[in-house]
Amino acid sequence: MQGASSSREDYLKALYVLSTGAEGPVTTTALAEHLSMRPASASGMMKQLAEAGWVEHEAYRGASLTPSGERIALDVIRRHRLWEFFLVERLGFAWDQVHELAERLEHIEDAELINRLDDYLGCPDFDPHGDPIPRADGTVVDARPLQVASELRPGARAVIKGVVDSSDVFLRHLDALGIRLGIEFKVVERHEFDGSARVEGHGIWTLGVLENLLVVIQP
Repeated sequence: MQGASSSREDYLKALYVLSTGAEGPVTTTALAEHLSMRPASASGMMKQLAEAGWVEHEAYRGASLTPSGERIALDVIRRHRLWEFFLVERLGFAWDQVHELAERLEHIEDAELINRLDDYLGCPDFDPHGDPIPRADGTVVDARPLQVASELRPGARAVIKGVVDSSDVFLRHLDALGIRLGIEFKVVERHEFDGSARVEGHGIWTLGVLENLLVVIQP
């Protein structure tokens, strides 16, 4: 687990995020775009990670994590999401203010510190954006029957459990609309023209909002 620089950890984490739900290796172009890097820089890093045994990389096809690379990526994600939870729940930061702070804090590799932080926070299962927090052994447990709010039909009731887009801009937009995790809502009407929905007590939610809300349907 030790020996991965912060830049290498960033690449491993990005590979894990991009590979989730994807079929086949992650292309260098997709990785470079995700990290706002030049493709040549991403390609060079993939070679380094492959030499370290953390990535399987094939020219012109892309890269995938090895078991050891995935373990490092999950450890970084665990640190990131625990710090986000701490910043929001203990220090009172808004959910749109914590990503960049957690990006820096996630590179602190002290296992005892992170385990104590986890215990102090009560071993939370999800971060402030609804993403599952990996456990200390690297497992990710999320049994929630999530679906995207844009799939809901009129009359459906659901609770918001997470967001697809966790960018600061989108989170501030949700705040302005009074939308947050844990809200239960009912879809009154769907508008065929633009895909928007009239939500009981919350006005009109655009398709862009609906497509980025993860919900659990209520009986």
